[in-house]
Amino acid sequence: MEVENKANLLARQFPDSGFVWGMLGAAQLTQGKDALSALQMATKLLPDDAIVHCNMGIALQNSERFADAVASYRRALQIEPNNSLSHYSLGNVFKSLGQLDNAVASYRRALQGNPDFAEAHNNMGVALRALGQVDAAVTSFRGALKIKPQYSEAHCNLGNALRELEQLDDAVTSYRLALQFKPDFAVVHLNLGNVLRDQGLLHEAVASYLLALKFKPDFGEVRWQLAMARIPMIADSSEEIETCRAQFPHVIAELSACFDDEQLAQGYQAVGSSLPFYLAYQEENNRDFLLRYGKLCVRLMKQWHEKQIIPATPVLPDAKVRVGIISAHIHRHSVWDAIVKGWVTHLDRNRIELNVFHVGSRLDDESLWAKSNSSSFTQGKRSLAQWTQAILEKHADVLVYPEIGMDEMTIKLASLRLAPVQVTSWGHPETSGLPTMDYFLSAEYFEPPEAQNNYTEKLICLPNLGCHYQAPHVASAEPDFASLGIDSGIPVILCPGVPFKYAPQHDRVLVEIARSLGRCQLVLFTHGLRGLSEKLNRRLEVSFATANMDSKDYLKFIPWQDKASFYGLMKHADIFLDTIGFSGFNTAMQAVECGLPIVTREGQFMRGRLASGILRRIGLTELIAGTEEEYVNLAVKLVREAEYRQGVHHRIEMSRDVLFDDVAPVRALEDFLIKAVKHRM
Repeated sequence: MEVENKANLLARQFPDSGFVWGMLGAAQLTQGKDALSALQMATKLLPDDAIVHCNMGIALQNSERFADAVASYRRALQIEPNNSLSHYSLGNVFKSLGQLDNAVASYRRALQGNPDFAEAHNNMGVALRALGQVDAAVTSFRGALKIKPQYSEAHCNLGNALRELEQLDDAVTSYRLALQFKPDFAVVHLNLGNVLRDQGLLHEAVASYLLALKFKPDFGEVRWQLAMARIPMIADSSEEIETCRAQFPHVIAELSACFDDEQLAQGYQAVGSSLPFYLAYQEENNRDFLLRYGKLCVRLMKQWHEKQIIPATPVLPDAKVRVGIISAHIHRHSVWDAIVKGWVTHLDRNRIELNVFHVGSRLDDESLWAKSNSSSFTQGKRSLAQWTQAILEKHADVLVYPEIGMDEMTIKLASLRLAPVQVTSWGHPETSGLPTMDYFLSAEYFEPPEAQNNYTEKLICLPNLGCHYQAPHVASAEPDFASLGIDSGIPVILCPGVPFKYAPQHDRVLVEIARSLGRCQLVLFTHGLRGLSEKLNRRLEVSFATANMDSKDYLKFIPWQDKASFYGLMKHADIFLDTIGFSGFNTAMQAVECGLPIVTREGQFMRGRLASGILRRIGLTELIAGTEEEYVNLAVKLVREAEYRQGVHHRIEMSRDVLFDDVAPVRALEDFLIKAVKHRM
């Protein structure tokens, strides 16, 4: 402040001194004040001073005049081409604009001139991570910390990258180091809480969230996380689920009240920061819960949208229906494999103009294939405003969200009205609860009677399995049973569900199967978030112990397998146990491809009827249990009676072709989309 006062006095005494105006502008920047006027005078008086132009760029960037800031930095670099600060600052503008490749290039130039520029290493890491180059980002963050070991922001960013790489223990260490040097760093307390929650350490996570609120009481994202943390990822008991369900309406009401008129403008930042994802794994009707949640999301996003100034673009007449697909999973992923790839492959381009918006960061050969088979393909790191503008520029008649509930950007966009007709589907097989969604695409073989009662959207049941699914034809790898700890001479029962698909009220089913068979191996797979599998294992240990059995005699947790190895296991396993309450689709289709008998119990909701829908389609309804007792008896029969099991295997092989390459659902989807658009005109 003293420097600024002196500079003000000097500016009045020497109004023609560019040096004085430059000093005043620099002082105002340091104080976080508007320095534009002072620096405009300085640039007029010192047109060839690189530092003045660089500071002008910083002032313009602070005012979000990014294009003007780029021009100022470029002018500074014309004068002084190797100025590291100017290259670094230009990189920061490019990062804000989402031009990440340009940002990385600018940071590299900054580091050429000053290899010990810790902030350039750190910000380059942020840009690299946004580009999906997470390993390279880790190297950059560690480079920053080698130069500046107490750099809390770099420790935080390193933790974020390590979490993305699922190196959770190392991420926790990085966050704790960030807090060691900056104990009131609210964002780090939030991020630490998120990782602790990933590890199943809910109480510790909540403690971190509360510390974040202590240092930043209006931190909306933290309040959102605290609300969603009431939903257990893996419940210890049925009573815990009952408590969650009793509390959830009150939790949403309290969360909504947090975003009063004062906090409403920033509420959009919290939307999707955590999701009620694990509600779907409770076999109850979540429609009313998700409607409350969806109304809150839409209220907060509407407030943001109304304040945006998005330039209008002309609408060109087109005989085709303009369809946009918005997903974070336009790559090898269950949502892509089961649902979206069939759309991109077979929607009739004479009737449909298909625009794909890949809001995720991961790219692979499937992404490139989607790009080459779409009318337009938009991908890359973008802000919410940039994504909104990119979508609106295509003037979609219909926007289709293959899943809502698994990705933050997806739910932010889905909570807006960006097209006359908006549709979601069963990538996450649960109603979205969003008033902005008009229709839910399901399948006739997946839905029970009166299914409309489970959805806030209007339910559309497409023919058969509702999708075009390509037969995978994966070359299987011969399993090394010894290295996996599996005895090939004892029945192998595959239980391939992720840990949170195993609800506590169904633990006794595994116990009863093991008790009835005696010697057998229930093979489960260790999740990438190891804490989840460990928690499931501890719960199952208790269930087996209650029956005077040692779970170690029956349960085999093995590492997650690549597809070829998983197929090899399925080809040698005796049976496949579908998860109860939340069925598996892709895993069931893979089992069918391998001829592996499936045991399933048909659920009350679509998400519990995926495997049973597949089995109905191929005429193997005898593998569909109506009760848990029937499920146990069927599993035991298939394991014990080799001749019966071989007969089922043969019938699967003879009937499975009807499941694959079915274009009827895509043709029905085309007709539906065209009718829905005409209805809205």
